Amino acid sequence: MGVIQILVGDITKLQVDAIVNAANNSLLGGGGVDGAIHRAAGPELLAHCRTLGGCPTGEARITPGFRLPATWVIHTVGPIWRGGHQGEPELLRSCYRQSFALAAAQGVRTIAFPSISTGAYGYPKEAAACIALGVMREHRDAFDEIIACCFSPTDAGIYTTLCPECPAPRSL
Repeated sequence: MGVIQILVGDITKLQVDAIVNAANNSLLGGGGVDGAIHRAAGPELLAHCRTLGGCPTGEARITPGFRLPATWVIHTVGPIWRGGHQGEPELLRSCYRQSFALAAAQGVRTIAFPSISTGAYGYPKEAAACIALGVMREHRDAFDEIIACCFSPTDAGIYTTLCPECPAPRSL
């Protein structure tokens, strides 16, 4: 059985098989983690993403990691929070499941996720972490390590509270 790790730090620095990008529909970069991944991966990532034709909310696409230490980047588009009654939980769950499916198809054994949709898209952090951890638990047998890469110690604390079986969070 694989382990779910909680880390605090920069997802672009992780040496894992795949990192997940909380992307926008265009896949052409943006703010937050999306912008950081595009900057760290270099212009080749943007050029490759231009060939993909975007990505609908709740789906995922995979690209090489280019200049990142990760081999792959899985881009997924989370929902914008509109109160939780417009399919947001199902769409967020789909982001994680589709990301895991693409990872498994590429033989990924180690994967790191940011907290999808909790930045500019406004998804409540605790609700998003519940969904993320639920799907991570569903897939832990298929992976050696699944990482919840948190932006801050406060965010990591949410994951820790919801995942008592997880090892203590650590910083990169």
